[in-house]
Amino acid sequence: MRHIISALVQNVPGVLSHIAGMLASRGYNIDSLAVGETELPSLSRMTFAVVGDDYVLEQVVKQLEKIVTVVSVENISRSDFVERDLMLIKVLANPNSRSKVLELVEIFRAQVVDVTSNSLTIEISGKESKIEAFIEAMRDFGIVELVRTGRIAMTRGGGAE
Repeated sequence: MRHIISALVQNVPGVLSHIAGMLASRGYNIDSLAVGETELPSLSRMTFAVVGDDYVLEQVVKQLEKIVTVVSVENISRSDFVERDLMLIKVLANPNSRSKVLELVEIFRAQVVDVTSNSLTIEISGKESKIEAFIEAMRDFGIVELVRTGRIAMTRGGGAE
């Protein structure tokens, strides 16, 4: 089972490598990882996707909570949450195939961000399943390069309403 864990950490040098190293040394594989500054410049949010049973999840959370620079840890996969991946993909798009690629870009609500005579670079965001489906749709055209951010997620609701 895939678990989404959100950790609020102090925004100091070495936190990412410390946490990633700690998880790797204990044999836990990080399926996806995204890190970025929060609304408070002194804090960053790390969003992990970890595959394993409830025991693995419990151990990962316990290990994270022991780290001094970790402020809080939350398993958000058990909450109502919103998640997104972001991807840039460069595909071959010659004059014969370009209109077909552009049609798929529109269907998937993606956006062309760069054009050359023989390729298109496309930006797409959404749930992992949407990203995976888009990759499969682009394979026939020829994927030149692909880069993804990793999953980011946030619980729904809360805050001032």
